[in-house]
Amino acid sequence: MKKMTEKSLNEAFAGESMAHMKYLAFADAADREGLPKIANLFRAIAYAEQVHAINHARNLGLIGKTVENLQAGIDGENFEIIEMYPAYDAIARLQEEKGAQRSIHYAIEAEKIHEEIYKVALQQVSKGQDFDAEELYICPVCGYTHIGKPTEKCPICNTAPEKFRKF
Repeated sequence: MKKMTEKSLNEAFAGESMAHMKYLAFADAADREGLPKIANLFRAIAYAEQVHAINHARNLGLIGKTVENLQAGIDGENFEIIEMYPAYDAIARLQEEKGAQRSIHYAIEAEKIHEEIYKVALQQVSKGQDFDAEELYICPVCGYTHIGKPTEKCPICNTAPEKFRKF
């Protein structure tokens, strides 16, 4: 792929990905305000933005076989843990942005768990097995990921286990 096209598609992928997430957040806000049809509209358009992002990702060669995708997940989580979030945290601390510091803390702690889960999944897939977890639960406040039904508060943010979302 030619460099200008690749740069354009990378920027489009980032933009579509961000729009997808922003619209999902808007849908949640509309739900909280008692506007379920507006929430549905945001979720529908968010899905369309996801379709666009996936099309761009395919053309960029970002989606491979599961083993490659798991390694990319490991690499991405590791980058966030080692480089990205420590740099962002330093800036937030320098500027005394408490909300940003908390958000970054939640993310980096959850990313450490995600990296480890991806490593386990990669080992299993490399042996020709599927991931050995029937249920995953995600804390809706910080993103902490728990394999199996959680019985205690979130170790990152203390959210009650009954608030976790099951996958």
